Amino acid sequence: MRPTHKRRIWGWMAFDWASQPYYTLGLTFIFGPYFAIVATDYFLSQGADGETARAQSQSVWAMGQTVAGLVIAFTAPFLGAFADNTGRKQPWIALFSVIYIVAAAALWFMTPDTSSLYLFLLIFYIGFIAAESALNFINAYLPSMGTDEEVGKVSGSGAAFGYWGGLISVIIMLVFFAEMGDSGRTIAGLEPIFGLDADQREGTRFVGPFIAIWYALFIIPFFMWVKDNPEDTGQVPKMSKVVSDLVTTLKRVGKRKSTATFLLGGMFYRDALNALYAFGGVYATLVLGWTVAELGPFAIASIISAAVFTFLGGRFDSRFGPKPVIIFCILLLIVVCIFTVSLSRDALFGVPMAEGSALPDIIFFTLGCVIGGAGGALYAASRSLMVRHGHPDRPTETFGLFALSGKATAFLAPLLISVFTAATGNVQLGYLPLIFLFLLGLILLVWVNKDGDRDEWVASQQLS
Repeated sequence: MRPTHKRRIWGWMAFDWASQPYYTLGLTFIFGPYFAIVATDYFLSQGADGETARAQSQSVWAMGQTVAGLVIAFTAPFLGAFADNTGRKQPWIALFSVIYIVAAAALWFMTPDTSSLYLFLLIFYIGFIAAESALNFINAYLPSMGTDEEVGKVSGSGAAFGYWGGLISVIIMLVFFAEMGDSGRTIAGLEPIFGLDADQREGTRFVGPFIAIWYALFIIPFFMWVKDNPEDTGQVPKMSKVVSDLVTTLKRVGKRKSTATFLLGGMFYRDALNALYAFGGVYATLVLGWTVAELGPFAIASIISAAVFTFLGGRFDSRFGPKPVIIFCILLLIVVCIFTVSLSRDALFGVPMAEGSALPDIIFFTLGCVIGGAGGALYAASRSLMVRHGHPDRPTETFGLFALSGKATAFLAPLLISVFTAATGNVQLGYLPLIFLFLLGLILLVWVNKDGDRDEWVASQQLS
């Protein structure tokens, strides 16, 4: 029996629910900060002073994100073109799902005293590459989910649904597994379940197997209810044809002013957003000295904000179109970056605060909620606007270009953070380049047509 259209939409949204913990638990709130602590301790043991060790820790994390972003950027369009020629997306999603699960599970082996930092950095970002690559194929199904107005709503609802999954996964990890500082107990005052050894941070390290199990369980509805169209199935093409088709598409993009400027602008603002996600927990750990006890409520609040405002952003997208949503979100994120650069444990905008003041914590807590809400709505609206600019007959290649847009300069924000952090020896000032990246993306949106240019794609295809 063929799944109904409603089930197909729920199956498509199941991917967001299944994969979100890699970002919330892995990238931002549990593994990322844990990696920062382990790396800082390692560099301290090698003779670095405290500030230098923290800066080196952030630079190493940035390097991993840089390399992963480059791999995603330059493989996505080729994978997309190949999938569109064969009409098959599910086998690729299945392959990347296996890689995702194995890489996530392997994070368990990163002990607190490990010196194999680069090995686990590699493992983590292999899983991250798999998650992002699978997402490109998932996004390629989005144009078939309804009209432009319906697509905006589906995109926002799917992203919001994913954030709720991320929220539940964070609560489970904090209540039953992740240790709070030196107490050896979870945020609920419990010892980590299953007899996990708190001294070896086994509760925190369980984040890897937990992410793997969560994904394996909740990806099932996608494979049950979302199917490739048998009429689109074709022969496996020669690589020369894949490259030829991709080159043709890129040439057409160059002649489409709205598409070209949207993709170019996305390179900058999405790069900056990804950096905020990747370094939020690291910033809180290194600058404000937060432990899991503080990161837990921060994670919960920011994810709730993301879920609510991404859902609302989808509704605004459906009514007014995605472009106004994107502009508003970028403006909010610029304000966030200005505060981030100017905030330390002791001062804000150079104005000293009383020793032991809770104001820095309150400010960053608020900033985290804004990042979650604005960032989620920004991503959902961006992929909705991509549908309006995409080649109607080559959706996977279209979202391969969307991934290229989001990752081609993915090295830039982490690299600039790494360079600015190393040059200034100051973690906060390392975030200064993000302001300029958001501004560049905002300026380029001036030339983006709010209704897209799919009609021009069709016309150029008929003429060629």
